[in-house]
Amino acid sequence: MKEKVKKIWPEIDWIKDEKLKQKTLDCWVYAIENSVLSPEDLEVIPFSLLIKDCKITFMNHKRTAVQLSVDIARKMKANFGDEIKIEMDLLIAGAILIDVGKLIEYDKVDGKLTTSKAGKLLRHPFSGVAVADRFDLPTEVQHIIAYHANEGDLARRSVEAIIVHHADFVSFEPFKA
Repeated sequence: MKEKVKKIWPEIDWIKDEKLKQKTLDCWVYAIENSVLSPEDLEVIPFSLLIKDCKITFMNHKRTAVQLSVDIARKMKANFGDEIKIEMDLLIAGAILIDVGKLIEYDKVDGKLTTSKAGKLLRHPFSGVAVADRFDLPTEVQHIIAYHANEGDLARRSVEAIIVHHADFVSFEPFKA
């Protein structure tokens, strides 16, 4: 399964810290192994069940959010220099993991993709933090996962969480119905 996850997530190799890279990979392996979805499914399913006739795939959205996060962070570092501190490994791991909890939100009923009971009761920022905590990911990464969606609007986000939040929404909002 690790090789399949590495195939759909080449961005994991952007993480320089080997322990963080391995933990990020382990989270995705665990989530897929405990999901009704396969790595191949993630390349074809819509990234949101909230958008009618969504043609953007889960992995297309995910990769875009990660790539935008990195691009934004690099531009900010280039323009602001030492005035801003951005931990790139934490940002990348967090961006890769923000939707890992969505794998628990999905179910298949009569071959049709739907929201699971767990997904109706507990949104993916919460289940994603639970998965990340299981693998002892740093609190900073769990913070990004927890606060990337609307649940974080009343919280104070770290610089990395602000960047990931906006990259995620930039690759989501244009497709809302």
